[in-house]
Amino acid sequence: MIRHTLGRLASTAVLALVLGLAALPMLWLATAPFDDSPGMSLSVPEFTMRNFAAILDNPYALSSIRNSLIQAGGAAALVVVLASLAAYALSRVRVPGRDVLLYVLLLLSSVVTGTAAMVPIFELATRLDLIDTHLGVILVVSSGLLPAAIFILKDFMDETPTSYEESARVFGASPLQILLHIAVPLVRPGLATIAVWSLASVWGGFLFQFILLRDPDKLPGSVIIYTLYTEGGAPKLDLISTFSLLYSLPVVLMYVFVSRRYGFRFHGGIKA
Repeated sequence: MIRHTLGRLASTAVLALVLGLAALPMLWLATAPFDDSPGMSLSVPEFTMRNFAAILDNPYALSSIRNSLIQAGGAAALVVVLASLAAYALSRVRVPGRDVLLYVLLLLSSVVTGTAAMVPIFELATRLDLIDTHLGVILVVSSGLLPAAIFILKDFMDETPTSYEESARVFGASPLQILLHIAVPLVRPGLATIAVWSLASVWGGFLFQFILLRDPDKLPGSVIIYTLYTEGGAPKLDLISTFSLLYSLPVVLMYVFVSRRYGFRFHGGIKA
């Protein structure tokens, strides 16, 4: 009994230590923007709002957040729409080699990363006149997210009952009507998962945005943050911490909203 209690106390202490170490960067991010002279160490801040005023005076800071919303939101919407259509078809239609095709797509998307495919992607974007456009970024990043999104969403589609769809088909509903009015409402948690994952992936993306965009007015925040350095390459911690806090808020709020709305209480539209 004593040994069991000591073991639980030791595991609890180790877990608390790990959580504390993981929370330190978050505490720094929450306090450094309000510090008059932030450093690399965590300390009680000398409270000031001057850092936020300096970020607002930056001509590209707020516009970069708007650009991130356009690119990440457009990519998330495109991924959700295309993944829904593909996942529903792969889940309901019995095609020879369906599972093999799905696993091959997922494998290729994991092995052939953006860095390895950057040269042909850049060449294709150049020929299609998509360089320095939001549309070019949205199409390129969406193509990399689609295989995994289809794979995840197909599991949600497989778990939904087909009896409702069969009843709707008897009354003359088209496949598109069945998808929009029956299948999609049942897999809303899966769609929310895909949307949040896609938006967060594009929100923090750097490589494609940095290579495909030239106009500073179109750069997202993930690229603009790299301009907050001195001419000698030293980071301006006051500006970087403030902008990082502002830049992370939309994704955090979206995650909290989706988590409170769906959480883990529903799977495939059926209450657990």
